[in-house]
Amino acid sequence: MEWSTGLLGFAAGLLISLTTAPVGVSGAVFLLPVQVSLLDVPSPAVTPTNLLYNVVAGPGALLRYRRGGRPAGTLTRLLVTGTVPGVVVGAVIRVFAVPGPRVFRLLVAMLLLPLGLWLWLRTVRPAAAGTQRQPSPGATRTLALAVGVVGGVYGIGGGSLLGPILVGRGAPVATVAPAALASTFVTSVVGAATYALLSLAATGDVAPEWLLGFSTGAGGLLGGYLGARLQPRLPETALRLLLGTLAAAVGALYAVQALR
Repeated sequence: MEWSTGLLGFAAGLLISLTTAPVGVSGAVFLLPVQVSLLDVPSPAVTPTNLLYNVVAGPGALLRYRRGGRPAGTLTRLLVTGTVPGVVVGAVIRVFAVPGPRVFRLLVAMLLLPLGLWLWLRTVRPAAAGTQRQPSPGATRTLALAVGVVGGVYGIGGGSLLGPILVGRGAPVATVAPAALASTFVTSVVGAATYALLSLAATGDVAPEWLLGFSTGAGGLLGGYLGARLQPRLPETALRLLLGTLAAAVGALYAVQALR
């Protein structure tokens, strides 16, 4: 890897995580098109490289949230018990079934674009008191399992999917953010290890691009710490609108790429 590629990866990880960490999104969903379009990472190696980014970057924001007295708690346990088995299944699907990127982009666009707009509307025009019910533990675990499979196939952080849904259903961002990031970190460790093992039995570019993963992750480590430190200074409404904007922006980006 050339030094310029590593520097670009570091800068991308820093800027992305600085923006997304306050709302519990690792930024991997934004990093994926950067790897494909600008850094020329081959497929399917782009997926474990994205997971490696999450592994290296995750402790930055998590350390800051922990120092701020915001442990993830019960919600994290629910998310992890769903996403961990899901990411293993997703990794196996990615290596041996190799779903096309066009289908993935369309699915992400169809999910995140309306989800972001819905969160915006729920924030600007809040539902009447008593009409919002947070998902049950069983529903949360099922949602996490589905997100884990998607993360294993495409290497995106689960926070970009889990965050808007949980916050839109009434959970505060300050609770969702550390839980979503913690589950993303644990799931990414398992996912990256799964890909490393599968690379021993499969042909092609299955293992992560290690140096690029570490360089983007180093940027994400710093950016995530700074972003998590910024969160308490932002009002809940601003955080909800930021999360909705990120979800809608990712959905629109992937829609454009899928329709080309």
